[in-house]
Amino acid sequence: MFGLGGIILLFVVVLLISSIKVLPEYQRGVVLTLGRYTGTKGPGLVILIPIVQSMTRVDLRVGVMDVPPQDVISRDNVSVRVNAVVYFRIIESDKAVLQVADFYQATSQLAQTRLRSVLGQHELDEILSERESINKTLQKILDEATDPWGIKITDVEIKDVDLNETMVRAIARQAEAERERRAKVIHAEGEMQAAEKLRDAAEMLAQQPQALQLRYLQTLADMASNGKSTTIAFPLPLDLIKPLMAAFDRKD
Repeated sequence: MFGLGGIILLFVVVLLISSIKVLPEYQRGVVLTLGRYTGTKGPGLVILIPIVQSMTRVDLRVGVMDVPPQDVISRDNVSVRVNAVVYFRIIESDKAVLQVADFYQATSQLAQTRLRSVLGQHELDEILSERESINKTLQKILDEATDPWGIKITDVEIKDVDLNETMVRAIARQAEAERERRAKVIHAEGEMQAAEKLRDAAEMLAQQPQALQLRYLQTLADMASNGKSTTIAFPLPLDLIKPLMAAFDRKD
């Protein structure tokens, strides 16, 4: 059996072992001495005074936080379920330990409330089509709110926007109507451009009667060259027969 000296020696060895800490490159240790903050240690070997000092490890790597699906009412009164993912890292270890009891839980709850608040200010079409802008707005808001905790929000991404079946069918009908509207607009613009070209051609031919006569002759030649025996009633321009009429008048 151990004597008193052996027990004391064992106790001293245990204290020495417990006072030696090794922190990897991505960790820091927030040290409290008799309950007071006395510094941040690491990485590498850290020696603590047994019983007097305690240390809390803090991971400095980028963390990923899933924001659970949230029921959101958009500005145009459409109910959707939206979830997101938040990327963050601790940049001030002492604040993350001393300023907030559980920085991960606090950040998660803050992300959920801010997600509902920001999306509630947008209409459904904006939520679906302007995700990049909304992500940046959320990132900025969360970053400002978590700055006193020593946390940097590096990115926020909206993952899924779930709609009920009624809204899905309504959006499909709206998209179909939009495609039909665009097709009609394009067709109308084409008809307008064709009409403008015809008007320009008519004005040009009106200014040059000889060009109109040549066009008539060309049309006759095209119709005669098709190889079919067809009787065609073709209007004869007065400009072609005016010289003949003038000649007859002079003979009279």
